[in-house]
Amino acid sequence: MASRRNLKKNIAYIADLITGYCIIASTETTEEKRAELADLICGINAARADMLSRISHTEAGNVKGFYKKLKTDFDAQTADAFRKLEEILK
Repeated sequence: MASRRNLKKNIAYIADLITGYCIIASTETTEEKRAELADLICGINAARADMLSRISHTEAGNVKGFYKKLKTDFDAQTADAFRKLEEILK
């Protein structure tokens, strides 16, 4: 149980970190880019909520595969968020 709690805390921390980068970037951009950053923040928060709810409802028969898929999905969403942030700031 403690490892699931730590996993949830780590996912929340990473999502908050990306959100913080977006907020810092929005202080020095135009109004148009702020709107794009706001959409990105909404997407990050939705991904965070999805990941946390998935952890709360682990599949009974395939635990190892479940967490492997969760990790790959989270890595892909994190990389996608950073890629979008980089595109917005160009």
